[in-house]
Amino acid sequence: MKKPLLVFKFGGASVKDASAISNVVAILERYNTQNILLVVSAMGKTTNNLEHAFEAFIEKDAEAFKTRVETIKKYHTSIVDNLFEHNAPLRQEIESIFNQVETYYNQDLSKSRAQLYDGFISFGELLSSKILQFKINADLKISKWLDARKHILTDALYQKANVNWPATIASICETCIPELEKYTILVTQGFIAANESGETTTLGREGSDYTAGIFAHALESDSVTIWKDVPGMLNADPKFFEDTIKLDRISFREAIELSYYGASVIHPKTLKPLQNKKIPLLVKSFTDPGAPGTIIDVDTSNDHMVPSFIFKKNQVLFSITPKDFSFLIEANLSDIFSKLSIAKVEINIMQNSALSFSFLIDHDTNKIESILDVLSSHYEVKYNTNLELVTVRHYDKKTNEFVCKDKKILLQQSTRKTARFVLSEA
Repeated sequence: MKKPLLVFKFGGASVKDASAISNVVAILERYNTQNILLVVSAMGKTTNNLEHAFEAFIEKDAEAFKTRVETIKKYHTSIVDNLFEHNAPLRQEIESIFNQVETYYNQDLSKSRAQLYDGFISFGELLSSKILQFKINADLKISKWLDARKHILTDALYQKANVNWPATIASICETCIPELEKYTILVTQGFIAANESGETTTLGREGSDYTAGIFAHALESDSVTIWKDVPGMLNADPKFFEDTIKLDRISFREAIELSYYGASVIHPKTLKPLQNKKIPLLVKSFTDPGAPGTIIDVDTSNDHMVPSFIFKKNQVLFSITPKDFSFLIEANLSDIFSKLSIAKVEINIMQNSALSFSFLIDHDTNKIESILDVLSSHYEVKYNTNLELVTVRHYDKKTNEFVCKDKKILLQQSTRKTARFVLSEA
C-alpha cells in the first residue's frame, strides 16, 4: 500500500539553533509511517543578515561585506558544531557554500539589482537545508536533499517570479515520485527557484509557504503542514489584541479573505494551489506538535463562528479633490488611478463621493512624496498620518463598538461579513 505523502514547511524560527533542529527531527519521528517532503527556510535571522551583506556588496564596501559574511558563517558553523562532533562531509558542504558567498563579491554589477539579490539571498536556504538534511540522516538515515531550483521553474521576474506550472509539475513529478519510493523524507528549500536560463529567482512574500503549496499541488499530497511558533491561526495578532482565540477550522475562502485584509496568515499564493486540488492545510505549533492546530480546507461551516480582527498601524489617509470643483466623474478616477499606478501605490481601502476620492496606504515617506508629485498639479491633495485601519471579519455591534472605543472614525465601510474603520485618536 502506498504511504501517505505529507508536505511540511519549517520556517526560520523552527531551525534557529541546534536545539530547534533536533526538535524538527523529533517531530519527523512522530510521522515515521508516512512519506514527507520537507521545505525549510533560512535559519533564524539569516535572510536579514544576508540582506545587510548584500547592501555592502552593492556599495562595494569590502570590509563591511567580509565582516557580515563572517558573522553569518560563525552562526552556521556554531550550529553544526553543536549538532555534530565530527561529520566532515557536512563541514565541506558548508565551506563550499561560504566560498560561493565570499566570491559573490566579485559578481558583475551590470546585472539588475533584483537579479543579484536573488542569487545572493538564496544562500540562506541552501545552508539550512543542508544542515537539516544531514541531521535527519544522522538520526533517521532516510532522507535525501533536493535543489528546489532544479524543480520550481519560473520566469525572469526577479524577487517575485511567476511559476511556470506545466514545467514545474513535470519536473517535480519526474524526480520526486521515484525518490519517494527510495527515501522516506526529501528535504528542499523554500522561497528559491530558477528561470529557464538556470538563474536563481525567488518567489516573493511568504515564498517558503508557497514552495510547500507548489510541491503539494504537483504531487497531490495528502496534506500540507506549516509549523509555526503559535498554536495555530489566531483571530487577531497577539501584539495588538490580548484575548486571542485559536481558529480551529476555517475554509480556504476565509483564509484568503483574511490575508487580503492584511492578516498575518497564509498568503493566497500558497492557498490557491491547495484549494484547486482540495488539499487540506494545517497550521501547527512546533513547540507542541501533538496539539491539533488549525485546519484550512473546503469546509465553510465554521467560518462565522469567531470574529477576526486585523489591525494595520501607521496608516496615511489621502483626500483628493479636483481643483476646478467639478464632479469626480469616471475620467477623473481613471486619471487618478493611472497616476497612482505610476507611483506604485498599494491602496488598503478607498472611497469616493461626488467631489472627493479618499484612499489609505501604509506610511512611506517616499510614497507620500510620489503621490504629491503626480497628483498635486490637477488636484487638491490633503492627507492625515498616524492612523489605524481596523478590519473586523464576522462583526456585530459589540465588536465594532469595542474596536472603535475612544477613537475618532474618519472613514468606515461594511459589507454583510466585513466592517472596516479608519481611526485616529479621539
